Amino acid sequence: MTFDPSTIRVIREPTVYLMGRQETNAAEVDRFLADHGVAWQTDTEVAGEQLVEVAGRVCYMSFAKPRPGGNHAYVGHILEVGHGSVLEHAVWNLLFTGVSRSLTHELIRHRAGFGYSQLSQRYVDESVAEYVEPDAIAANPELHRIWLDAMAHGHQAYLKLTEKLLETFKDEPDRTLRRKLARQAARSVLPNATETKIFVTANARALRHFIELRGSRHAETEIRKLAVGVLKIMQAEAPNLFRDYALVPLPDGTFEASTPHRKV
Repeated sequence: MTFDPSTIRVIREPTVYLMGRQETNAAEVDRFLADHGVAWQTDTEVAGEQLVEVAGRVCYMSFAKPRPGGNHAYVGHILEVGHGSVLEHAVWNLLFTGVSRSLTHELIRHRAGFGYSQLSQRYVDESVAEYVEPDAIAANPELHRIWLDAMAHGHQAYLKLTEKLLETFKDEPDRTLRRKLARQAARSVLPNATETKIFVTANARALRHFIELRGSRHAETEIRKLAVGVLKIMQAEAPNLFRDYALVPLPDGTFEASTPHRKV
């Protein structure tokens, strides 16, 4: 079996999809307010921002005396005083693609406030060659050739192993199990650069923590790109919760996420 390195799809940028967001139950909010003899309205249409404010106001039952400036000012005060627990009530669903297994090994260290569902190499065929190349390697033609050759050899080994393992397990009557047994063994030769997809559910506080740590100039380049991508989406999705971040250009052409309100 021969393998042509030119058939490898090289990926250098992650993609972030916003897959889902919360809704508020306006009728129940109104019922709660009526039951407690108070009137309150919000000026944001973002459910996550509304729920953060409701949660914060419940702590002090401050619905009857709202500060001027609406949700923007209220959330801004939350960030200033570091009352981060109320941010945990705002939740979004995101899908990351075009990321490496190296990245997801780092990503899943973020446990509090996160939920994950990742592509399975036991069930999904990896015969389509897609790999994430680090910028430091892509920028140097010699290093790129060395890297591409390594990806080609590893992928060829995967294809050969899969073929021979399917033959090894030919007596297994369950076709799905037979393929799983072959793929779960053959995947051992795939590199950390193998592209993967991971579905992520996280609350606003957890996302801020991720952005602060992985959007730092001290973070690895690939995951910093992802953190910046997440930040851009969240600033458009929930500006009151993420507006305090600024993108600072770095010498390598990437950006750092910076905020005066750390560890909220």
